[in-house]
Amino acid sequence: MTPGIPHLGKRLSRSLALQTMLGLGFVCLAVYWVTAIMLTQRQQDSLLHKQQAVEHLLQEGRAAHTPDMLMHMLDDFLTGHDELSLRITDASGQLLFEKLRQPLNDPRSERLSFSVELPGVLSRATSQAAQSVQVALMLDKHPDDAMLRKLAWTLGLASIVGALLVSLFSTWLVRRGLEPLHLLLEQTRQLTEQDLTRDWKKRLDDSGQPQELRPLIAQFNSLLARLAVAYRQMEAFNADVAHELNTPLTTLISSCELALRKPRNAEELRDILASNLEDLQRMAGIVADMLFLSHADRGEGARRTAVASLAALACEVTEFHEAALQEAEVQVRIDGDVSAQVDARLLRRALSNLLGNATRYAVKGSTIVVQITHSTPPCQLTLAVHNTGPEIDAEHLPRLFDRFYRSDAARSQADRNHGLGLAIVAAIARMHGGQVFAQSGNGSTCIGLRLPLQ
Repeated sequence: MTPGIPHLGKRLSRSLALQTMLGLGFVCLAVYWVTAIMLTQRQQDSLLHKQQAVEHLLQEGRAAHTPDMLMHMLDDFLTGHDELSLRITDASGQLLFEKLRQPLNDPRSERLSFSVELPGVLSRATSQAAQSVQVALMLDKHPDDAMLRKLAWTLGLASIVGALLVSLFSTWLVRRGLEPLHLLLEQTRQLTEQDLTRDWKKRLDDSGQPQELRPLIAQFNSLLARLAVAYRQMEAFNADVAHELNTPLTTLISSCELALRKPRNAEELRDILASNLEDLQRMAGIVADMLFLSHADRGEGARRTAVASLAALACEVTEFHEAALQEAEVQVRIDGDVSAQVDARLLRRALSNLLGNATRYAVKGSTIVVQITHSTPPCQLTLAVHNTGPEIDAEHLPRLFDRFYRSDAARSQADRNHGLGLAIVAAIARMHGGQVFAQSGNGSTCIGLRLPLQ
């Protein structure tokens, strides 16, 4: 695992644990906040209710025969309400009634003060003059505060324990959810190069895998299939290279051995060297073509320049092949013309390979057509070579551009061409950002390339 990058399972577990802790903490805070508001509202409502009761009791005090009886009624009113305190004073500040259960200035008490206009019933004097009394009603909040503290501790512990339990459970769920990945890892670990020959759909088994992983498995199997094709092509390429180089090397060795077995004059040695030179040139051509394909595979691009007439370029290539065309008794016709930004040197080589390939398989007396067209959209150039001759089976068409591939299993004319011509055409098309195509039917074959116009 790369340092600094956490494990996927640990990262998911930590994320779930953090989310759980935050979620439970938010819920607990909300519960505590709502409870505190409800308690405060209840305290205020209780004080207002008690205020109304005290006012009613004092205003109805005229029905009492003596102040002592009214005091007794106030005592009865406070009986059973240990959280309430009551203090009554007259206008001069003289204490008329007091029953305190907590200090007057206790900050943890809810206090309510009000005045009441009453007859002189509270005075022990005989005067019945009306007087104003000051009433202080206090509600002790200690029980509610204690309940809130207990609630806070309970909610805090519940959130911590809940987060811990959910974290443990989520860790188990994450591990269980990642089991398909571990199974997939085990399958990939068991893959070998021999498995590339198996059916690509069976290389990695997606049965029992979740739907989210099946596209990944399908793409991986498809990648293995492409690797299998490339692996087989590489093996075939190695065999073809060995075959193509083995034949001229064997010929050279045999020729040299024969030349050394007995003394020979200068003319005989000259003939042997000329024959060897042909094989050496053929080998040099194979090596040069392989080197070109190697550069193309490494991503080398075409050096585009303005070409005013592709038809003129095709005429140059046709003149170069004039001797071969006369020997094959075929003619060439060029249809169409386009000006484009292309690599003229590479395009001459591609057209030369296409024309040479068509010349070898065209029937005598036929005409090879070099067709140059362009289309918009898409803005692209099409360069195709048509020849009349033996048709190519559909199974061979996709592989015509493979290296050293020949549709003729007997490898006829192997001494004159080594099977890299169309592969070079495909490489030149890729270097221009284009592609190649091949069609065959009704007694004719068309092979060409499409290049984007710039």
